[in-house]
Amino acid sequence: MPLAPAASADTPLRHRPYEDAQALFTGTLFVSITMILFAQAGLLTGSTAGIAFLLHYWTGLPFGAIFFAINLPFYWFSWHRMGREFTIKTFVSVAMLSLLTDLGPRMIHIDYLHPAYAAVLGGFLLGTGCLFLARHRASLGGATIVSLYLQQAHGIRAGKVHMVIDCGIVALALLVVPIDRVAYSILGAIAMSAFLWINHRPGRYLGGTR
Repeated sequence: MPLAPAASADTPLRHRPYEDAQALFTGTLFVSITMILFAQAGLLTGSTAGIAFLLHYWTGLPFGAIFFAINLPFYWFSWHRMGREFTIKTFVSVAMLSLLTDLGPRMIHIDYLHPAYAAVLGGFLLGTGCLFLARHRASLGGATIVSLYLQQAHGIRAGKVHMVIDCGIVALALLVVPIDRVAYSILGAIAMSAFLWINHRPGRYLGGTR
């Protein structure tokens, strides 16, 4: 009996629905832990999450609700540039993150957390969560949609785009957040972007849904 032909390096690895489901849940869970750590340490991140953090610190409104609302305008761009599957998965991921982030403080309580530790650990968790989502054609909206589009369309690494956008947003936080917390937040943005820069390269991993 002839052997089945080996899969080409350019052949997408098709994901089953349950594989997508576990990746979306695990990715958003990792990111929600980052949001809890950052909130505990008084830090923030970039993209729409960073804007949501600033509004949360300024107004006291729930982070999850703000984050969900800010991402709404980006779905139009995502639908037209990234496709229906990506947009639906992104919407589900944003909704789950909003819910998990608001529920998290009721399940986790940290008595002491050094901001440097929170920045590095949170940055790597955030990068890992975003990578899970990206490999299953999803994101957490905002700058992530733009960075993934630029990587797919123009070959610009997502980590580079994230680093520029995120550091710019964190710099704007000087108007709201103490300067030492901004410095730690930039450390977290660098940790996340470096992780994505190294691990999320064009052509390294191809995936789709069966």
